[in-house]
Amino acid sequence: MCGIAGFVGAPPAEGESASRLRAMCDAIAHRGPDDAGYFVDRDVALGMRRLRVIDVHGGRQPVSNEDGTVTVVFNGEIYNHRGLRRQLEAGGHRFRTHSDTEVLVHLFEDFGAAMVGKLHGMFAFALWDSRDRSLLLARDRTGMKPLSYLETAGGLVFCSEIRSLLALGVGPSISPGAVMQYLAFGYVPEPASILEGVQKLPPGSLLTWSHERGIRIEKYWHPPIPEPIAMTESDLVATLRSKLDAAVASHLESEVPLGAFLSGGLDSSTVVALMTRHADTRVRTFSIGFAEDKYDESAAARSVAAELDTEHTALVLRPDLDATLDSIATIFDEPFGDSSAIPMFFVAQLARQSVTVALSGDGGDELFGGYSRYVRALRQGETARPLRRVLSALGMMLPHFAPGRNRIMDMGRSRWGRYIAQMAAPLRLDEGGVARPDVAGGRVRLEDQLLHLVSNDLHGDVAASMMKLDLETYLPGDILTKVDRTSMAVSLEARVPFLDADLVDFALRIPGEMRVTGAQTKRLFRRAIEGIVPASVLSRPKQGFAIPLAEWFRGPLRHRIDALRRPSSGLLEFVDGDAVRRLVREHSVGRRDHGGMLWRLIVLDGWLAALRSGRLGSPPALPKLRVA
Repeated sequence: MCGIAGFVGAPPAEGESASRLRAMCDAIAHRGPDDAGYFVDRDVALGMRRLRVIDVHGGRQPVSNEDGTVTVVFNGEIYNHRGLRRQLEAGGHRFRTHSDTEVLVHLFEDFGAAMVGKLHGMFAFALWDSRDRSLLLARDRTGMKPLSYLETAGGLVFCSEIRSLLALGVGPSISPGAVMQYLAFGYVPEPASILEGVQKLPPGSLLTWSHERGIRIEKYWHPPIPEPIAMTESDLVATLRSKLDAAVASHLESEVPLGAFLSGGLDSSTVVALMTRHADTRVRTFSIGFAEDKYDESAAARSVAAELDTEHTALVLRPDLDATLDSIATIFDEPFGDSSAIPMFFVAQLARQSVTVALSGDGGDELFGGYSRYVRALRQGETARPLRRVLSALGMMLPHFAPGRNRIMDMGRSRWGRYIAQMAAPLRLDEGGVARPDVAGGRVRLEDQLLHLVSNDLHGDVAASMMKLDLETYLPGDILTKVDRTSMAVSLEARVPFLDADLVDFALRIPGEMRVTGAQTKRLFRRAIEGIVPASVLSRPKQGFAIPLAEWFRGPLRHRIDALRRPSSGLLEFVDGDAVRRLVREHSVGRRDHGGMLWRLIVLDGWLAALRSGRLGSPPALPKLRVA
């Protein structure tokens, strides 16, 4: 696991390439504290920071092929590297290391850019071909590992985290459109970034650059669509159980201590239960909870750990919230408004005290139908269009705080409109949002960016369409960003076995109604894990990684809410001060729950302050674990 950075094209002033490359890599030292490596040649500079996991002593990067014409820097893990290595050696290739990184250069020699389709893993890499002086950037299918780039005059700069660009003094010119996306979704969706001109390479994509052709981007993987299944449901269950087991087993290779996050829910319990089948020693598991009983999952996790006989570590925390909030602003290289980043960070920090690699249960909800919003959408059905028009007009006539307004507005939307309204907060002032009219006005409605992804509705398979939408947007933009940045902040490699290539391809081909119904989440998945996880797990309600946000806003974080009554100049560049004060007032008196948007505003304010003070151009400052 590493962080990568570099540039190609028009070189900097004489002698500056090495120092600029080193500055970019120093900014992401938290992603790889064990080692650093650099390759500098005419027109190109490739750098990386390494966290040693596989071939600890011999796997230094950058790595080149036999004659030195192909060189790569790599972030991630290739889980099928041993099989690929055997094939390459049979074809005459000679290996100098035992690392998974080296298969990349030899695969490229044989297959060119098409080699990426043979990789099973989480990855982002930059590969330089000196023969035609071209650069290849690639990102894994579902976006587990990040990769951003900036096109320059005659060249390109790339990095794992935008902080590497900031270390070079790039910008900071903030994109108002990206801020609007952040306020709507709580993250900035691909391919945009918070900085003007900086783009994220979308999941499942390749970027090639050369002097002659410039930049070309293409998708090498698209999520498969559901298809008629010839198998019986019993056979589907058996196949799914086998693929789950194989996925987890393939993620256990490590030369350093390895463990897992365990919340006691379906997904993490399944990962841990399958780990115990393959591990040579007791599996190490980790969970955290908060002092507020409603948000303490540690008891459920301890119960599962006891039944699975893991070596379990659990802490109940009472964090220093001000210090934590200030640190979160520097952990993420873009503003990130999912408050579950706090428990995710703390459980990663706890795990890092004992292990270097931890498996996570993320991805199961998007693949198998785990969100309750799927059930609600399927249960509600579609409202006739004429009635929707009437209800929508009525809702717009009512004051924002009128009882029942939200319910009427919801009934006035199509089924897809209702679903997407759960994913995107309103921005316009006349819809109850906070965006300044001159910033939000004239822009395409953000919901439309999601609607176009499901315009075909997967041949009427509504359930599968919802899961595909989340797989392409919410999963990489929110969930996987959260996992990557919080774990890498403490130099912990987090692996996501549910996003194994074979498992994803199999799951997405199953019709949606077999995965989730209007009565039950994860229907097929639940059947597949019967007898694998403790019976209590199957009946436990889904809780998620929630935090006591409402309690904190009424108590230890009340002053942060009060501060929004006088929005900072940074916030006022994007939001309307009166609208923000209305949200604070309505939330404070209990008229409406605006906790989610208030959190986004607080985080954005802190992130802007960190950006302008220069703190984002270096590794993040971290809060400490504080036990209740």
